Amino acid sequence: MDSLITLAESLGIAYASGISLYATVVLVGIGERFGWIGPLPGLLSALANPIVIGVALVLAIVEFLATLIPGVASAWEATHTLIRTPAAAALAIATAWHADPAIIALAGLLGGGLGLTTNLAKLGLRTAVDTSPEPVSNGIVNVAELGVVATMSYTLWQHPIIALAAALILLVLVLLLVRTVWRAIRNLLTGKPAASRASGNFTQGR
Repeated sequence: MDSLITLAESLGIAYASGISLYATVVLVGIGERFGWIGPLPGLLSALANPIVIGVALVLAIVEFLATLIPGVASAWEATHTLIRTPAAAALAIATAWHADPAIIALAGLLGGGLGLTTNLAKLGLRTAVDTSPEPVSNGIVNVAELGVVATMSYTLWQHPIIALAAALILLVLVLLLVRTVWRAIRNLLTGKPAASRASGNFTQGR
């Protein structure tokens, strides 16, 4: 059971990192430092270092402001696919560092994969939102993402299996949402609905 909990914690932090690496480091580090969560497992307690928190906070603020700008948001997310994936694997390994070597290996493999999947889902959503030229929708997405990361950063250490299960369900829902939104955008750009209606009216007229 301890191994399962460790793996759930590892995958949970990888999931949060796939959404926002910097915000995850800040929230988990502050939570450990002020005793709201923890003690953190493995090598993860290093996140409570004031220097680590400070650097991550600056980067989190830059990320929040950059992703308010349509176009820049998509570019930022695409670039960070190369950063969040290995970072998610590294944080997962750090979380499981005290466990059996097999669990550490699984944490790295699955954590990197989950971080990548989460980031790609976020990238798809961000790119779709970027089709709107105003910053309000980007701001709403930013706040929603921070809410998910904050919730995960706290509940993961209280109820790791439940938190991870809820996160995976949310990931599936986001993937379905991204698919639906992109299909609607594609149909709108190609004029497919209008063509279908015209074809239907022509058939009825005959």
